[in-house]
Amino acid sequence: MSEDLHALQRRLAEFAAARDWQQYHTPKNLAAALSVEAAELVEIFQWLTPEESAKVMANPAKAGRVEDEVADVLAYLLQFCEALGIDALAALAAKIERNESRFPAVRSARPDRPREGEE
Repeated sequence: MSEDLHALQRRLAEFAAARDWQQYHTPKNLAAALSVEAAELVEIFQWLTPEESAKVMANPAKAGRVEDEVADVLAYLLQFCEALGIDALAALAAKIERNESRFPAVRSARPDRPREGEE
């Protein structure tokens, strides 16, 4: 695992320990908290058009909210991985490899769909 990611996990663990929160950081509770924080991220984009959502970071207030929610999601994910002994980067690399095997790259356009630029 990246030393930076591991250092962040340690900081999160130390933060929780200093407040005696480890007792609440069970896999079930962390998974639930992760879900809630992901929902709060979705809420920012809920009624935006695709075009508006692509420009959300241009609005400083919304950009700050997005960054805060991304940080919350990542914090809970890292704590969840720590609780279960999961190396997040190794798990991601393995998943990408499985997906590359399951979903080979498309070499040409499907016959029922025009290529980009064609109509």
